[in-house]
Amino acid sequence: MSKQNTIKQAFTVSSKGLHSGLEITLTFVPAPENHGIKIKRVDLADQPVMDAVAEYVTETTRGTVLKKGEMQVSTIEHAMSALYAFGIDNCLLEVDAPEFPILDGSAKLFVENILRIGIEEQKAEKDYYIVRKKIEYSIPETGAKITILPDDTFSLDVHIGFKSSVLSNQFASLSSLDNYATEISNARTFVFVREIEPLLQMNLIKGGDLKNAIVIYDVLKSQDDLDKLADLMEQPHHDASQLGYLSGELNFDNEPARHKLMDVIGDLALIGKPIRGKVIATYPGHKINTDIAKIIRKELKKQEIQAPVYDDTVAPLMDVNAIKKLLPHRWPFLMVDKIINIREKVIVGVKNVTANETFFMGHFPDEPVMPGVLIVEAMAQTGGLLVLNSVENPETYSTYFLKIDSVKFRQKVVPGDTLIFHLEMPDEMRRGCALMKGHAFVGGKIVCEAEFMAQIVKNK
Repeated sequence: MSKQNTIKQAFTVSSKGLHSGLEITLTFVPAPENHGIKIKRVDLADQPVMDAVAEYVTETTRGTVLKKGEMQVSTIEHAMSALYAFGIDNCLLEVDAPEFPILDGSAKLFVENILRIGIEEQKAEKDYYIVRKKIEYSIPETGAKITILPDDTFSLDVHIGFKSSVLSNQFASLSSLDNYATEISNARTFVFVREIEPLLQMNLIKGGDLKNAIVIYDVLKSQDDLDKLADLMEQPHHDASQLGYLSGELNFDNEPARHKLMDVIGDLALIGKPIRGKVIATYPGHKINTDIAKIIRKELKKQEIQAPVYDDTVAPLMDVNAIKKLLPHRWPFLMVDKIINIREKVIVGVKNVTANETFFMGHFPDEPVMPGVLIVEAMAQTGGLLVLNSVENPETYSTYFLKIDSVKFRQKVVPGDTLIFHLEMPDEMRRGCALMKGHAFVGGKIVCEAEFMAQIVKNK
């Protein structure tokens, strides 16, 4: 597991906005643990702030637009992509306009500044969205499709295709975010000449030019019509008989596909957690990107914490014999079979519930259900091991629970279930006392949760 990150110091970038044409200043400000990515409109009277999350997406035409109440911000995807790629969990983005500056149409300047000022590791643990099973979403009318598969790390494949003689099918892949700075960050946004007039009629791309976008000329126009369009955009004239890229050489042969990959990362960042899984995007766009981010956000809201990953082929950190050296409990009251993960403030334990448990003899003979009080006891024993892990010579101490609060039971636990316990200390232990939040899972779903206060005491 890794820690949360923020940037070491603030930095500012400025340029015109792609759609508004306004001169815009955007400042990245360090933020505390568990802050997340938030956006502040410093140009508005009350300087409103909103979380950069998918449920605020209201528009996806030529950019991702967030809106909360009267506050709106657009074209956020490049900045979000850079923050995600560098694992920055906490940052405040202060902007003085209803959109982010377009810069050169890529994330290059964001990345250069992040590399220049550095990243600061924080104490809180990073919270991942772990893909447990295949997720698939499509928009049949456009052919767009995104598939997310379980994997140990984040990776992304993108396939784009257009009915164009200049830009048809392209593919881009990112196997590791470590390669983002060199392979993705300087891929610029692109637009077809045939799209420019409709976009102008929609009151968009007022700030677009050959310096902040790849302009693709793939349908012949008369020289007079092309010259009029160039004059309207205040751009140099081009030979109307020559199809191709009006903006000159590309940074990569597949630069458009790489830019689409950048956009996918920026839009998926609106999930609010880094993904542990493989993303495959076919004909992606801001709509499908943010649609699937919204779906995942809804899933996350159903359960405040994801079940820990349990691979029974991996040897535990502590087996039952090691546990017996620390806990005084014995059969039939030892409720933890093994510990599969333990860190400074987090522990994950396992209890295999079998039909031979003695309590099933009376609870209940014809419908065996594990008593809720014993599920809480099993969590408490797991939490005791976490507390003991914080001291030297833990075998010389015992843990006693002083208080158990906010206990909730969500569903039954029966023979054959595997209970996974996740306990976390939100704060440091004080005066030998620790507060813990515990969750018990079966099949990825929470079956019980509780808050504990425990005291560690030296054995006599």
